[in-house]
Amino acid sequence: MKKIGLIVVALVSTLSTNAQDNLDQLLAAGVADAERFSANYIKPANDGLAYGINTGWFNNAKTPKRFGFELSIIGNGTFINDVDKQFILDTNDYENIRFQDGSTSKPVSTALGHNDPAIFVEVTYDDPIFGEQTTELELPTGIGSANINLVPTAFLQASFSPFKGTQIKGRYFPKVDQEDVKVGLYGFGIQQDFTSFLPADKVLPISISGLIAYTHLDGSYDFTDTGVVDGENQQIETETNTMLYQLIVGTKLKIINFYASVGYLSGKNTTDLLGTYRVSGEVLGQTVYSDEIKDPFSIKSDTTGVLTTVGANLSLGFFGLNAAYTIADFNSASVGMNFSF
Repeated sequence: MKKIGLIVVALVSTLSTNAQDNLDQLLAAGVADAERFSANYIKPANDGLAYGINTGWFNNAKTPKRFGFELSIIGNGTFINDVDKQFILDTNDYENIRFQDGSTSKPVSTALGHNDPAIFVEVTYDDPIFGEQTTELELPTGIGSANINLVPTAFLQASFSPFKGTQIKGRYFPKVDQEDVKVGLYGFGIQQDFTSFLPADKVLPISISGLIAYTHLDGSYDFTDTGVVDGENQQIETETNTMLYQLIVGTKLKIINFYASVGYLSGKNTTDLLGTYRVSGEVLGQTVYSDEIKDPFSIKSDTTGVLTTVGANLSLGFFGLNAAYTIADFNSASVGMNFSF
């Protein structure tokens, strides 16, 4: 469960459960190499999260009547593609990392994959006393080692219609603190039914609406007490901010409705490795030097793409159910329970 929590907050590779013992050597190889590897390792996890937290913003193309209120509980599963479980590590892009078998490049696990068998590299570092030294490092694997093929997300969503055809929305996932991992989410959106402006609104068989939504996810992992590397205030902080734009078309029947949409997602992800790290070298069990590194690096990436969603909504008085499937760079399936007042 701890490893899943780390991926949910998009933690960098060197601090995943299988990489913690090797953080000292990876940082010793150089901050630039550690940052480059971590950026490639976590990018697919950041992208998957960005898509996952943007599902379920709507369950119909038509909006409730004026002053209508709706409360929804939404669960989603974002599927992991095989292509996102690996990235090509090219040693020509690194200063101090080489494959033991002499290869210049080969596929290695991302945070969503698994190295099977384990992959080892040679890390070269500069010892101030003995000069250039080489040590063996096992590359970290990902959640694929636990046969996990989807990233789950869930949130509580509420909406209110202050005007005819206009629905203001908000979603929230309270910050959870478990085993030094903290994750929280919130978002705001507005959906406008364009057909509500037309004189023939009541006789048209469909509704056409547009949605704009902002979502923020942040998480952190404090691993100071694990003793992975000597130092203080060691933690990872990650943040994802996204904007979603969608055009929705759907039927406007009383009991069951079908809807489809096309949209565009734009997001920015930031992951920071913070704190103080004293990277040391040893000879015969004795520390012969120590190099202090503060706030080693910050990784930034963008997530953009087109989404297409199809779904259905069943309304039974004040209670409703909906299910939808989204086709995108990361496909996802979502379900929701809706209570209307």
